[in-house]
This record gives sequence, structure tokens and C-alpha cells, in this order.
Amino acid sequence: MGQFLPFALPEIGEEEINEVVDSLKSGWLTTGPKTKQFEQDFATFIGREVDAIAVNSATSGLHLALEALGIGVGDEVITTPYTFTATAEVIRYLGANPVFVDIDPATFNIDSAKIEAAITSKTKAIVPVHFGGLACEMQPILDLAQKYNLKVVEDAAHALPTTYQKNTIGSLDTDATVYSFYATKPIATGEGGMLVTRHPEIAKRCRVMRLHGISRDAFDRYTSTKPAWHYEVIAPGFKYNMTDLAASLGIHQLKKAWKLQQKRAEIAKYYDEHLTDLPLLLPPQAKDGDLHSWHLYVIRLTEASPISRESFIEQMANRGIGCSVHYIPLHLHPYWRDTYHLKPEDFPAALSVYQGSVSLPIYTKMTEADRESVIKAVREILA
Repeated sequence: MGQFLPFALPEIGEEEINEVVDSLKSGWLTTGPKTKQFEQDFATFIGREVDAIAVNSATSGLHLALEALGIGVGDEVITTPYTFTATAEVIRYLGANPVFVDIDPATFNIDSAKIEAAITSKTKAIVPVHFGGLACEMQPILDLAQKYNLKVVEDAAHALPTTYQKNTIGSLDTDATVYSFYATKPIATGEGGMLVTRHPEIAKRCRVMRLHGISRDAFDRYTSTKPAWHYEVIAPGFKYNMTDLAASLGIHQLKKAWKLQQKRAEIAKYYDEHLTDLPLLLPPQAKDGDLHSWHLYVIRLTEASPISRESFIEQMANRGIGCSVHYIPLHLHPYWRDTYHLKPEDFPAALSVYQGSVSLPIYTKMTEADRESVIKAVREILA
């Protein structure tokens, strides 16, 4: 067996490396001028008048957004069970309760047609997740939010630069959108995220709570040319700020976002063309005119598959190819299952999709030979 082909790798160029070195030489290691530039660049990228607030993870961004919207003890927030636990755990941070709604098996996204039935007098918000980089069907969700006076926070951890109805995710009429820049994401800063909102009052609250509830931005205090040591703590905030070292990567990753998406889309197309005759279902596609970020390429083994999903992953590994599973639905995990008395059959679509799903390697540094190796391995195992 040759060199192992991992599930994912970031693409870091000389531009990113040079920017990090520049930060090291400048003395600004924590939140400073590079973070501010990254925020400004990101707001411009979204293509609408928004505030962009850099954070140390998408998890912290989701927490900040829900806190700024006043979500609190006893409230209910509707979301999907087919996501990473961070989406739901931030709801619990605030003493609120997630209410799970099953997915559409054709898209892996929350089934917008089932949301209304889950709304109660305690419901305060909806958190749709753009799974794998494919946009949720947002218009019905926005309509429900307006009808019932609910807030909408988009979990766009996978969704840069995804579009919905030709609008970039982050520019829709939602209350906030949160992105992840984790090492495997479409653009990567190692750890990090961005919260985007078109509401100044939400942005103001998030900026205060991002850094210990301090009334003045630490960056402004440390760069002032006049004595500026005084500050006030006006709330019990958090430590969620992004560092300039991470922002140095983000500045240049963002410039490449469209190019990186194109590379991922080319890999997805290659997989589609070479897997069509096998006992599996191909991933859902974006609607005509829209972009899928292709953060993930998830195939679903069917009943006609000669082996189980677990055996498939093991045999791929034996051939030197890393795969993963996205995700084990939340209602199958002990905490969510036991806390909310959930059963596997409560969300049949999420359960069914999970039982056959495998995420194949898809990252921009993959060579043509890498793609061919993946296809060869899948065909040997399933053909």
C-alpha cells in the first residue's frame, strides 16, 4: 500500500504563510489589525450591508448569536438531529431546549414542511443547518419565522460560498449566520469562525460578549495613541475572540474561496460520473443557478450493496483511503437520547440516511491520481 490518502487536508499557500510570519514579526498575536481586516473583507464578500464578527469557532458564534437574541431558560429552539452536536449544545448553554425536526432524505437538510408542527408557545428560534454545503430550503423557513415571530440563525459551518436562490448564504433575511473555519472546512484557519448579521444591535451585543462582556473593544484600547486603560464589564461575557494568527490565514483563504469551491465541485462531478452504476445513492445537488460548497461528498450505500457501511469504510482504509461518517444523528447519542427521551425511530429519515452514509475524501489538494484511487477502491469493493 502506498501513502495513505486522508479524508481531508487544508490548502495553505505561501500567501497565508507570509501573512502569519508578518503577524509574528508585528507583535500582534491575539485580536488585532489582521482580525479587523478579515472581518471587513468577509462583510464585503457576503455582498450585503452586514457586520462580520470573527470568533474562535463556529460553536462560539452560534452561542453568541442565540444569546444576543435573548434565548434563555425554558425556551425552545427548532433544529435538525442530523448535525454535529455543537448545533444543539449551544442551545443548552443558555438553558433552552432543542426541538428536533427530521430531515428531508433527498437533501439531508431539515424538512421545512415538518417545522410548523413542532412550533409551540415556547418556540423562539429556528437553527437550520446547511448540511455538507447544500443550502436548506430557506424561503418556507423565513415565512414561518415571520408568521410566528421567530428568530432564524443559520448554521453555515459547511456553507461557504454556498448560495440560495443566487444569494450568498449570509445575505438572506435571517437574524444571523455562522461559519466555521476549522481545518477541514471550505476555507480554513485551523480553528475559527465568523458571525454575520445585518442587525446592528445583535452585532453590538455579540462584540461585547465575545470578550468577557467588556464595554470597549480590546483592540481599540491597545492601539489608542492616548491613555485608554479604562474599561467596564457590563455583562458576564465569554472568551470567544479570534487571534490575528488565525485571521492571517483567513484573509487569504477568503480570497481563494470561489477558486476552492470550483476545485471541490470538479471533484464532486468526477465522482458523480464514475459512481453512477454502483449500488449507492449519489449526494444531492444544488438547484440550477445555485452553488454547493461541496464541503462533504456523502454517498449512501443501498440494500443492494454487497457489504455493510462499516465494512466498506474498513476496506477503504485497507486500501489506503480515509473515509468518515457525517453524522451520527444526535438522537442516537446518550446525552440527547436520555435527556429528551428519544428513540431511534423518532426521526426515521435521519436514521435511514445515517445507516448507509459514507463521506468520501474531497479536498482541493487532491490530484487526478488521488481521485482515480478513490474511484478504483470504491468500484473494487462495490462492483
